[in-house]
Amino acid sequence: MSNFLTSAEPQDVAVSVRWLNPIGSAAFDEPIAQLLRSIKQPSTQVEVISLDMHPSPTHLEYRSYEALIYERSVRIARDCAEKNIDALVLGCFYDPVLDDAREISGQTVVVGPCQASLQVAANLANRYSIIVGRNKWIEQMSARVRACGAGDRLASMRALGMGVDEFQRDHALTRRRIIEQAKRAVEEDGAEAIILGCTIEFGFFEQVQAEIGVPVIDPVVAAFKVAESLAGMKRRFGWTPSRVGSCEPPPEAEIKAFGLFQGPVPIGNRVKA
Repeated sequence: MSNFLTSAEPQDVAVSVRWLNPIGSAAFDEPIAQLLRSIKQPSTQVEVISLDMHPSPTHLEYRSYEALIYERSVRIARDCAEKNIDALVLGCFYDPVLDDAREISGQTVVVGPCQASLQVAANLANRYSIIVGRNKWIEQMSARVRACGAGDRLASMRALGMGVDEFQRDHALTRRRIIEQAKRAVEEDGAEAIILGCTIEFGFFEQVQAEIGVPVIDPVVAAFKVAESLAGMKRRFGWTPSRVGSCEPPPEAEIKAFGLFQGPVPIGNRVKA
């Protein structure tokens, strides 16, 4: 059997990853860029962007808000294909527009934080709980978990009674509430790992993990590292998104005939990480 990983092969393949904060606000672009700088491989090129979208909600807690970002997010995925970006992360735990973006992304791998977090957790524990902001989210996130084929591993979803815009406002309060609900998930629901169910819950996992004693998955870290890893495998092994069967993209001739994807790409803010 041939050895793929010979000593002559480079172990650090340079890749590019784009992180999309799918709202028309730049408030979290630099904080997330700072986090990604601290965890990326030295050769990985990273940019964090938000949408050119005004007016815009500051969160996607409602399905109607989420629907507003679909067209722009698909255009961002199309731009990734044209710019030869290796991987795109859709930075919301609902994984909005994931299948739609993947269909049009060319050779760009598209990653959703929920799916990536579930994949990481599946390698660490048999049962996990997800810490969400509000009860409102549970139905939609449960459907997403089932769609990822991970519903039988879900021990519970526990709500903090907080909205997205509150998570980074008072870190001590957010941390305390996450710890309270994570403890209950482990002790009462049988969770063996915890997933933080919002990308704006970033920055808390290490302290919560030390307090709770089980793996605590930060979806920003999980999604980015999965994207970076898949981008590397794409470069080394040619594992690009499938383009046959249900993964078939629209014909280029038809896109041109319809006049689609014209005009400026809807990127509002851009930060290099």
